[in-house]
Amino acid sequence: MKILRILIINFFVCSAVFGDIKYQSLPKDVVSGNKYYRIPDGSPFKEHGIQIVDKKDGYPVRAGEKSIRFELRSGDCGKYKPPGRDDCKHYAERHEFHGKDFSKGNYWYAWSIYFPKDYKIADPNRTIIVQIKNRKKFGESQVPPWYFTNFNNGYGIVNTVRVPGGHATQLLTKEQILGQWNDILLNAKWTNKENGFLKVWVNNKLTYEYTGPTKRDDNMYFKFGIYRFSVFKEMPTQVIYFDEVRIGKTKEKVVGKLPPLN
Repeated sequence: MKILRILIINFFVCSAVFGDIKYQSLPKDVVSGNKYYRIPDGSPFKEHGIQIVDKKDGYPVRAGEKSIRFELRSGDCGKYKPPGRDDCKHYAERHEFHGKDFSKGNYWYAWSIYFPKDYKIADPNRTIIVQIKNRKKFGESQVPPWYFTNFNNGYGIVNTVRVPGGHATQLLTKEQILGQWNDILLNAKWTNKENGFLKVWVNNKLTYEYTGPTKRDDNMYFKFGIYRFSVFKEMPTQVIYFDEVRIGKTKEKVVGKLPPLN
C-alpha cells in the first residue's frame, strides 16, 4: 500500500496566521468547522506522525475517500509554541491537531475513530485521543474539563469529567473499539453557569449526560490525535485513524448524510 508521503502541511488548502500560530484547513472530506495546527510543529515533527491517507490505498475510511492516520512512536516528542513547551523534558509524547479558540455557546462535535486490531494499550499510561481544554488554569492545574482516553483496566474509550469534579464513564469496551469504526457525537452548552450541559452519543445511542458548569471563565479549544506520558518505560507504537471530524452549531452540520455503520 502506498502512503501519501507529502507532509500534511502541503495537503492543506488555506491558512491564516494568528500571532505565532498558523491555523490551517484540512481537507473537507475529513474535517470541517475549525482550523488546526499540528503539535509538535517545525523540526520535531515526524512525517509518520500525521498523514492524510486514501481508501484506494487500502486504509480504513469512515466516509468519502480519505481519513487521518496518527502514528506515535516511543520518543516522539519535541518543542512547540505557544507557549514554547518542551515535551521531551516533561516525558510527554504526542502527534495532535490543535483547534482555534472558542468562548461559549451551544456546539455540536462529531468524529469517527478507528483502532487497528493490533493496537497496543500504553499500559500503565493512558492515551488521550480527544480533548476539549480550557485556556485558564484551575488552581495549578490546566487539566482539560473533558477528554476521551483509553487505558488497560477494563475501560475502552472513556469520557472524564473535570468540571466541577472528576469521574470517568466508559463509552466503549476494548472489544468494541478494535478493528472497526465508531461514531462519537457530542452536544454541549459551554458555560461556567449551572445551566450548562453535555451529552454524548456513541453509534447513535445516548451514552452520557451531564448538567452544570462545563467550562471555566476563559476560552476553550478542541484537540485530537494521540497524546501520552512515557515516564514509566518505553511505550509501544500506536496507530489511530480519525475521520468525519466536524464542529458546528447544529447536529445537521456535523452529521449530515453520514451513512450508518455496517
